[in-house]
Amino acid sequence: MKGLIRVRMKANLDALKTEIERYLEESGIAIFYGCSRELERGSAVYWDCENVPGYRQFVGAAKAAGSKLVVFRQKEFSADQVDDAIEQLEACDLPREEYRELERRLNEMRAYSGFVCSIELSFDHQGRIYVFDLRTEWYKNLVEILDEIQVMDASSGDDTPMSGYFSKN
Repeated sequence: MKGLIRVRMKANLDALKTEIERYLEESGIAIFYGCSRELERGSAVYWDCENVPGYRQFVGAAKAAGSKLVVFRQKEFSADQVDDAIEQLEACDLPREEYRELERRLNEMRAYSGFVCSIELSFDHQGRIYVFDLRTEWYKNLVEILDEIQVMDASSGDDTPMSGYFSKN
């Protein structure tokens, strides 16, 4: 596609955040600094950031839809997320080597503390939310690890339904 430049994912999206804010202002679109729209998934349509990572095309779609306002959210990574994940990991019943591997991978993420790890732009049109959700590769990896831990933690619980609520007499 002519004019489409493949964006090489950076470890820190801070410079891109500033560039996007400037572009939105120059485009005449108001910026509303809001929370993630992730919880509104039922009515959300997500931009294909893998194949079309350019935010300018997304902003162009917002303008074409008549939007004069874009919700902007950036997420800055904190090493506290690693601490929480390791705490959850400790609750899992894992073989020693598997535990150490996950712990090592999590601790590697500490190097990204303070980095902007995701940028989300969204606008509303005819009852739907259109979302541009760009994440760094390392943050995608962290989310996958957190999902793994959550599944393992859920499966390591007591198998008895509503354990503790019924007498076994």
